[in-house]
Amino acid sequence: MPDPRDFDTLTPELRVRIADRDLPVEVAADLIVATVVDDVNANGMFNISLYCWDEIQTKVKWIDDDIFTEGNAAEVQMGYRDNLETLFYGEITGLESEFPAEAPPTLTVRGYDRRHRLTARRKTRTFLGMRDSEIANQVAEDWSLRPEVEDTGVILDYVIQHNQTDLEFLQGRAQRIGYEIVVEDRTLYFRRRRNDGSAVLTLRREVELLDFHVRLTTVGQVEEISIRGWSPKNKEEIVARTVTGSEGSLMSGSNSGPAAARQVVRESGSVAVDQPVQDQSEADQLADGWFREMALRHVIGEGMCIGRPDLRAGTLVEIEGLGQRFSGSYYVTSTEHIYRPNTGYRTAFTVRRNAT
Repeated sequence: MPDPRDFDTLTPELRVRIADRDLPVEVAADLIVATVVDDVNANGMFNISLYCWDEIQTKVKWIDDDIFTEGNAAEVQMGYRDNLETLFYGEITGLESEFPAEAPPTLTVRGYDRRHRLTARRKTRTFLGMRDSEIANQVAEDWSLRPEVEDTGVILDYVIQHNQTDLEFLQGRAQRIGYEIVVEDRTLYFRRRRNDGSAVLTLRREVELLDFHVRLTTVGQVEEISIRGWSPKNKEEIVARTVTGSEGSLMSGSNSGPAAARQVVRESGSVAVDQPVQDQSEADQLADGWFREMALRHVIGEGMCIGRPDLRAGTLVEIEGLGQRFSGSYYVTSTEHIYRPNTGYRTAFTVRRNAT
């Protein structure tokens, strides 16, 4: 993993490309702030704010420039002189301008990654004899995105998309089995939560980590989740149970949320969910996905660190210096990379953890 000592953090840099060309120098000179938001549960977004007043000609500028036409491709890179990385690929989707009484007018250019295209219209349709991964593959291809999907294994006889956008539909299919949807440039990823494996970087308190707030709770944590349904084919009840010990990787911890809840309240209880399922394999998959999602809400944190272009949503980060309980691996759910010419580069983030 990159070490901040391996690059010059005194020279933060920003590079913005619109319509396959760099932002003109005269436009970049009016930059106030640039941000990139990366989130496993929402569209990736960028915005740049500029002063848009020409003091010499006493009129507005940049607002009518063709470079900021809606739909233009946008790429944003942040980092340092020897460590610049692309944080956003997408397209311009909107402009905002403010004309305050006692300050220069400003222009804000906003854009989303190509995930936003999946919200363009609502649909009602059915998918027969397909896995969720195959459905994700088809939806990606419908929008000319290259699918990178992890096989979900379970073949579903009948799935309906009822008056939903493709993004609403896919997110619902993903969340019910502990998957996530990520779009990078023109590639759509449909995959399991990446809360196992190795951390991509380490943040140390009062070194890279500037501010951190963390909350542990056993509320909502239970020992067991049951999915109950009915098989119309076999005319029998379907029951699937997932219990403590099925959380997956404990993320360098030793005591999971469900286990902690059991220590607080003996027989901490269970959650039974009546859910339409077609067979036992689908019920087992739902119970496993719901249990892992529940456990991953045991510890929730948010913080700010020096600008780290390698800190991205959907990855693991190691945090040190918080005591034995709160130090360890965290799953990053969102990041906001913030660049200001006057104050430099910072990264805000939110994280989750299923154990301590």
